[in-house]
Amino acid sequence: MRYPKLLPILLTAVLCTAVFSVDASAQFKEEAFSQQYNDDKASDSDTTDVLFSFKEYFGGLRHKNEIRIGTMTAGSALIIGGSQIYNRQAWKLPIVYGAIGGSLGAGIYLNSQGNKEGAKYCFIGAGVAYWATLMDGVINFRPNDYPHPGTATLYSLLVPGLGQIYNKEYWKLPIYLGAIGFAVHMYTDNKANYERFRNMYLQATNPEADYQGPISADQALYYRNVYRRYRDYSVLAIAALYILQVIDANVFSYMHNFEVDDNLALKVAPAVIMPEYQLASINPTSQPMAFGLRMGLSF
Repeated sequence: MRYPKLLPILLTAVLCTAVFSVDASAQFKEEAFSQQYNDDKASDSDTTDVLFSFKEYFGGLRHKNEIRIGTMTAGSALIIGGSQIYNRQAWKLPIVYGAIGGSLGAGIYLNSQGNKEGAKYCFIGAGVAYWATLMDGVINFRPNDYPHPGTATLYSLLVPGLGQIYNKEYWKLPIYLGAIGFAVHMYTDNKANYERFRNMYLQATNPEADYQGPISADQALYYRNVYRRYRDYSVLAIAALYILQVIDANVFSYMHNFEVDDNLALKVAPAVIMPEYQLASINPTSQPMAFGLRMGLSF
């Protein structure tokens, strides 16, 4: 394949989806993917001791037992179409395999014919079809169980901000999407400046090149290093914001049914405070008892 940059990106996306889906129960609360307050039968086996069980997964594909949404998505990231089988929508498999296989086959053929531009779009289409397969599995996983923290988490994992929409917290969208968009803008800007000064430095230090640039090689080296550092900071900011919105979707979906009573009560009562050793002592000391107030807040 003549696109060495596309393969690592696709592999990274698959790996991140699988790992995050499996490890989500350890990253957040154990109950997040079990939905215990909805009497989920799969919650009995939801522990952090075994994050992924092939026996559990294939048993779920045979509909012999229920599996968690994290297990289903992680398995489907490796075994394409598994979520459609578990959701009893096997009729979608020809569409899934046709879209992914057809796009990959067309991309490989066009690449062998020298049509790199057409092959690139075919490979992108295969990636989009793969992503849509995972999204379809999450959407159709027990749609009547709302709110489901696992669903909210995977929504945000697949599409930033979608978990907040699922939780009906629309006001958070401008915050997260705006912050992520700004970080992406800074990344592209810093990357462009980094490449600009890197090229200047390479030309200035090449004895065969007639460099007539506006700055010296030392200055070009300095700015190259500065923008490379800013570019790396931008990547970290994007990753941090992405993870933050995933955690936000999980936590607030889990706390969706958390009851908060508007009636607050403050109770104040007198209290007698005695030294801890005085009651057990045969010869009480001369230290007097203390009088104070006991305050209690109930909500």
